[in-house]
Amino acid sequence: MKQFLFIILIFLTVFTGNNLSAQITKDDYAKADSVMKLRELVYDQVAQITWIDSSDVFWYRLKTRDGMKYQLVDAQKGSKRIAFDTEKLVEVLNDRINKKTSAEELVLSGLKFDQTENTIHFNFESTDWICNLKNYELQKDTVEKDERSNDYWGGFFDEKGNDPVESPNGLWTAFIRENNVYIKDNKTNKEFQLSYDGAPGDFYSSYVSWSSDSKKLAVNKVRDAEEREIFFVESSPKDQLQPILHKRDYRKPGDAMPIKRPALFNIETKKQIPVDTKAFEYQFSLSFLKWKKDASAFTFEFNQRGHQAYQVVEVDGETGDILVLIDEQSKTFIDYSGKRYRYDLEESNEILWASERDGWNHLYLIDSNTGEVKSQVTKGEWVVRNVLHVDEENRVIYFYGSGKNSDEDPYYLHCYKVNFDGSGLTDLTPEKMNHDVSFSKDLNYFTDTYSTVETPPFTVVRSSEDGKVIVELEKTDISSLLESGWIAPEPFVAKGRDGKTDIWGNIYRPTNFDKNKTYPIIEYIYAGPHSSFAQKSFSPVSYAFSSLAELGFIIVQMDGMGTSNRSKAFQDVCWKNLKDAGFPDRILWMKAAAEKYSYMDTTRVGLFGGSAGGQSTLGGLLFHPGFYKAGVSSCGCHDNRMDKIWWNEQWMGYPVGPEYAECSNVENADKLQGKLMLIVGEVDDNVDPASTMQVADALIKANKDFELVVLPGVNHTLGGTYGDQKRRDFFVRNFLKEETPDWNAVKSN
Repeated sequence: MKQFLFIILIFLTVFTGNNLSAQITKDDYAKADSVMKLRELVYDQVAQITWIDSSDVFWYRLKTRDGMKYQLVDAQKGSKRIAFDTEKLVEVLNDRINKKTSAEELVLSGLKFDQTENTIHFNFESTDWICNLKNYELQKDTVEKDERSNDYWGGFFDEKGNDPVESPNGLWTAFIRENNVYIKDNKTNKEFQLSYDGAPGDFYSSYVSWSSDSKKLAVNKVRDAEEREIFFVESSPKDQLQPILHKRDYRKPGDAMPIKRPALFNIETKKQIPVDTKAFEYQFSLSFLKWKKDASAFTFEFNQRGHQAYQVVEVDGETGDILVLIDEQSKTFIDYSGKRYRYDLEESNEILWASERDGWNHLYLIDSNTGEVKSQVTKGEWVVRNVLHVDEENRVIYFYGSGKNSDEDPYYLHCYKVNFDGSGLTDLTPEKMNHDVSFSKDLNYFTDTYSTVETPPFTVVRSSEDGKVIVELEKTDISSLLESGWIAPEPFVAKGRDGKTDIWGNIYRPTNFDKNKTYPIIEYIYAGPHSSFAQKSFSPVSYAFSSLAELGFIIVQMDGMGTSNRSKAFQDVCWKNLKDAGFPDRILWMKAAAEKYSYMDTTRVGLFGGSAGGQSTLGGLLFHPGFYKAGVSSCGCHDNRMDKIWWNEQWMGYPVGPEYAECSNVENADKLQGKLMLIVGEVDDNVDPASTMQVADALIKANKDFELVVLPGVNHTLGGTYGDQKRRDFFVRNFLKEETPDWNAVKSN
């Protein structure tokens, strides 16, 4: 009998991966939270690199073992020096503010150097200051600053809201009256009506565009569409007892969109020149009308509804004739929201344009008169990530690229330069790490901070000519961090579903990691197709999951197929299939990791995420119940028909087809087998909070057990402090099989 009980005890210990001792306590949670203090053990890490005006001088901040310091660097001279005495500044600040500070914590916002006056302007403790560095005399800065707008991100554009627009020569003013286009002679105040077909619901936009010679006027005529709104209740407002009903502009997939049709007017004849716009009326959007400098024509960009065609179109300023200069076509989607890039080279009649037409995101040089490709500037099985600067005079492009080097992580950003004709491609940042650069205004120099998840940052100044290092600025000191027991994330790579493609991600272990124990695996998931998300640069901790790992979990994060920054085919996996979320690749990746590390327990795999990650979290439980056993889904867009129009039609297509229902967590809620917690902020204006309530409704109707956490007064969120607590409790109970703290218990004295 004793032998039988001993066997049972061993079985339970292995199964839970923990000793069957006391429950996890509040002290255990506090200890887990203390992992965030590891950030304080990182020294000499460069922050806030800021070039001063158009000079070759910049400043940066760093925390040293002796306190916060601000450095000034002259890239041309290759020199650096202390920008100002932080101890003196702290002394004068403490004489003027109620809250005492120290040099160790002196972080200045909006810092600007006036080298002529030898002063600095900055904000500290919500007050603007000016300090004279000659004598450290401090006074309040009374110059009014531009305040940040708190406008809602998704508000509808008001086509009627613009002021009258004066012509470049000052002789005319264009304006809209009763939905039609008028001009006024500024000398005589005489008015002329140019259009006569404007009407409510089919009106001319007040955003008119004058040609440079003031002889022609271009404007979009807008056929309006019904405007959808979402509503939600703020149950517990701070300044009143009664709840508040909120509403937001919010179009959803399938909704009617405004249709814009370019119109052209001759100012000398006061006549409208016909423009045939029928080919461009099946639109998701049509851009502002942009005149060429020589006033010969204007261009617009046409984004077809469904995002399978994207065109740059020219309209002749004299005849109204149409010429399609650039015509992007795709059988899946054109990633206009993430990869569109256009740079007009007016002097040479060329356009720099980004396209995935050969299967990889690259740059092309287009003849702006004919639309012909003059050169493919970049090419190969790698991608241009972002154009940083264009040097028109020397016909050179500086850009971020990734994936060019076969022997490193394909997501690492490198800074390249290349000539317009495609020659002279140079990697200015050859170290096999992730690079973050900042250029001087004259493009002669740039700073480069490079690191990996394992390797601390190193910051240098380089020449833009060849990438040669001019000044070594700082090497981040993590010696104290290592002494504390910190364990670096481990980059891990495994083959995806096709058996060929590498899937890259990271493994995160707790600081008290014991290879002789077994650990549940928690995936922090975000599978939005608009980017890639696994960490590539150095950071000692993650706000999202480090404290969770400390409770006895291994955290993983990776980028599966369907995400961006690889080939077009890699991203296309998501098309009309967001429920895929790269899960076949993610599961293989975790199984490969567990095969290498036996302490990773694939019988206890959970996941959590927010927004699109919230959708994927529940999707993992619904569509892959054999692998994922528990998940915490925050503010998820659980049915893509309920979410914002631009993001969802980009990947799921238009018209709204059966794929939307097939990918819906609401429609598939009855498939739930694992453990689920839903978290939602009641005033979320990013993802309609009704999406979470609808999936809750479907789960209830299917008689499924789950937990629902509604956060009063909270917007789009992973959960905040309370949500983090609930999420940790959830995984501790379901995977560690231990009791969680009694948060309602009164602490005894």
